[in-house]
Amino acid sequence: MPAITLPDGSVRHFAGPVTGTTVAADIGPGLARAALAMKLDGKLVDLSRVIDTDAAVTFVTRKDSDALELIRHDTAHVLAEAVQSLFPGTQVTIGPSIENGFYYDFARNEPFTLEDLPAIEARMREIIAANAPFSREVWDRDDAIAFFQAKGERYKAELIQDLPITETITMYRQGDWIDLCRGPHMRGTGDVGQGFKLLKVAGAYWRGDHRNAMLSRIYGTAWRDQKELDAHLLQLEEAERRDHRRIGKSMDLFHLQPEAQGGVFWHPKGWRLYRTLQAYMQRRQDAAGYDEVRTPQLVDRSLWEASGHWEKYREHMFIATVDEEPDVVLALKPMNCPCHVQIFNQGLRSYRELPWRMAEFGSCHRYEPSGALHGIMRVRAFTQDDAHIFCTDDQIGAETVRFVRLLGSVYADLGFPDFKVRFSDRPDARAGTDADWDRSEKALHEACAEAGVEYTENPGEGAFYGPKLEFVLRDAIGREWQCGTLQVDYILPERLGAEYVGEDGAKHRPVMLHRAILGSFERFLGILIEQYAGRFPLWLAPVQVVVAPIVSDANDYAEEVAALMRAAGLNVATDLRNEKINAKVREHSLAHVPVIAVVGRREAEIRTLSLRRLGSEKQEVVGLDEAIALLAAEALAPDLRPRVETKSGVTTQA
Repeated sequence: MPAITLPDGSVRHFAGPVTGTTVAADIGPGLARAALAMKLDGKLVDLSRVIDTDAAVTFVTRKDSDALELIRHDTAHVLAEAVQSLFPGTQVTIGPSIENGFYYDFARNEPFTLEDLPAIEARMREIIAANAPFSREVWDRDDAIAFFQAKGERYKAELIQDLPITETITMYRQGDWIDLCRGPHMRGTGDVGQGFKLLKVAGAYWRGDHRNAMLSRIYGTAWRDQKELDAHLLQLEEAERRDHRRIGKSMDLFHLQPEAQGGVFWHPKGWRLYRTLQAYMQRRQDAAGYDEVRTPQLVDRSLWEASGHWEKYREHMFIATVDEEPDVVLALKPMNCPCHVQIFNQGLRSYRELPWRMAEFGSCHRYEPSGALHGIMRVRAFTQDDAHIFCTDDQIGAETVRFVRLLGSVYADLGFPDFKVRFSDRPDARAGTDADWDRSEKALHEACAEAGVEYTENPGEGAFYGPKLEFVLRDAIGREWQCGTLQVDYILPERLGAEYVGEDGAKHRPVMLHRAILGSFERFLGILIEQYAGRFPLWLAPVQVVVAPIVSDANDYAEEVAALMRAAGLNVATDLRNEKINAKVREHSLAHVPVIAVVGRREAEIRTLSLRRLGSEKQEVVGLDEAIALLAAEALAPDLRPRVETKSGVTTQA
């Protein structure tokens, strides 16, 4: 006689085993119509799951956050059925839900094209209209393998063969179509609704391994209703308009080419943007008490073995050998932390030196599959604004407070006033003992409390040597980007023998706080390009002013103006071409130059400038000296601007 406890604390008793469907109907017809699935003692399961013991049950309806993953998961199954009905002989492989949507990988002789998507979408809508129920079946492992092999579905058979022997093999039917799946699912295909759209096709290696066969992947997005879908598609259109690759080309910032996959060719304007951001970060870190260092890019395998990276991270590392020293194996560093411990280990350290904040704009290399590369957002060669704080246990909280304040101030300066935090705890593949992880997770929880950091849990996503906080930005069109991190690490100092002499005269291990604010410079610059759609604030803009004469008689004055502006610290270009001024203005506006200073005979005579701001049709006539002073002040980086006291007593930047 199971007793079912509901979220409001009420309990319902049943004479025998029941399903979630029965419980929902017992509560009321409205819930019976609305419930899509349920959480059984906190685990999301089908409504058809039998409950034969006392349990806590929460029903999931379309308005709940869990519904989105269910909708996307079920839409992937509908996609797979549609594809196999339209393209007989196509093998299905895997089709998970992902952020904002889903995909499914298919094996067929010809890859899918965009032209195939409308027909597939139409067939999906037919399957949804049929509202075939999802039904869960438990199969014998050997029977399931034989079933898929007989159908020519070798990928599904391989998946089952590779599952742990203890794994329960479950299949889900939807009408006459069946697929291997852990579930859960909604009641039937009709619950998917009409708020979905197929978006693109791509190639993908089986199981992400370039040594395996290339599959054909179809991506889609799915939402609760048409209104949510339309809002997402509008966001995608805006994201396309802001794409950093397109803007980077139009502004002549960088390029990418096959001969250097995962590497960026920075052009003069792009490198100026890069250096502006790096100089800003250096000043902020200097002011926050960090010591900047520089460590080698090629480091012997022995250090990576000692640190644990060789065991846990080897597949992401680039390896180099030396012909005349066949026993020497080197690796391009994927991160800076082991090298920073080597600097800490030079000489005898005292507790009086702690905390020691060691920073490096370190050049790192990590192997990313070619299919995962994306402009400058996902690369193989990048620079991290990396730092490691060597401190005592008692200093973790105070250092967390300092770091969060610095990070928040930097993000605000760069146009991201708000961020959220995720707490990522121990992953399955990790170094150290459970006791090590208990200690580090406890320390980070306590540091969050001291710093007033509110967070959501992100289970299993910590680094292999310690738990971490992930700082997530939201950009101008609502997308989220995980950038900054703070990690508490007791393991690496132990493995690499870091020590300091404590106040008691004995040797102790320091705690190592790994931290980054931007993360990868390349990725963050891509985010900035898309955040501002190339229309950077004046201090960040790679070309801040273009001086454009109307007539050639004003060329000398234009050159003089540009020289005076450069002397005032501005990034200035001149456009002396024999072109009409409207054409010049249009061209530089398309290149997102913030200010165009138009000069003609009149301006040269009375020493003025006609300033046109990006996005404005108006021109402002300003005296030369006043204009230079105004623009030079506006072009100062936020940390260099004078501080002013507000009426409330808060100090802000002018």
